[in-house]
Amino acid sequence: MSLHNFKNWTDSLTEEDIKLPVLFIGHGSPMNGIEDNEFSQTWAKMGKEVTRPKAVIVVSAHWLTRGTHVTAMEEPKTIHDFGGFPQALFDVEYPAKGSPELAKETANLITSTDVGLDHDWGLDHGTWTVVRHMYPDADIPVLQLSIDYGKPAEYHYNLAKQLSALRKKGVLIIGSGNMVHNLRMIDWRKLNEPNYGFDWAIEMNDIFKQKIQGGDHKALMEYEKLSKSAKLAIPTPDHYYPLMYILGLQDNKDELSFFNDKLVGGSLNMTSVKIG
Repeated sequence: MSLHNFKNWTDSLTEEDIKLPVLFIGHGSPMNGIEDNEFSQTWAKMGKEVTRPKAVIVVSAHWLTRGTHVTAMEEPKTIHDFGGFPQALFDVEYPAKGSPELAKETANLITSTDVGLDHDWGLDHGTWTVVRHMYPDADIPVLQLSIDYGKPAEYHYNLAKQLSALRKKGVLIIGSGNMVHNLRMIDWRKLNEPNYGFDWAIEMNDIFKQKIQGGDHKALMEYEKLSKSAKLAIPTPDHYYPLMYILGLQDNKDELSFFNDKLVGGSLNMTSVKIG
């Protein structure tokens, strides 16, 4: 694309009267991508309730990198980054277009670090299992922003603040992970028991909601100090870091609500947040 065309595109992303919300979505099992259940139904409802975006950027727990990167290809591939699931899940393709122009705009907005323009990744299951329910026609460009896994929570929180202008330019930003995510401790026998959680998972789910509702972002960045149960809820921070991006994009005028506030298999929560 020529510089002239790039300028025309960025100029078209003018600020609008409506500022889009930001979403943290607990994505849970990849099977939610093809199942018609209470979680996927809520995602579909959210897609209808939110003002239709010009593009979607997802920070997925499943793209961990050195440095920060954004997908910049015209046609991102659908990545089936899991194993042991039915063939029907591997057969899914989500053919949303990318947006090299928005990738460049996003990279330019982030000044705290150099952002790589990636042409190899695509849309992993942290993205497409959710977005295909929200926008089943795959007619909205979808990008991913990677997580620099060598950096702490505060780094991701501060990086996200630099993307705030996109909310007024028709871009929906989603963090996709899980606040409580301990796969090693899942009780597979009770996977289908509604809202089943171990005591420590229930405790941490309540603490997370309390701190989010109260706007105590510093405590959430220092999550290890919240409770002895925090290490059980977040044995590794990959699924937690996407929440930092959404909190970093919150301003003091944003309304806040929770959805899909359920526990699964004892050690996983689907609790999700809408800000704005």
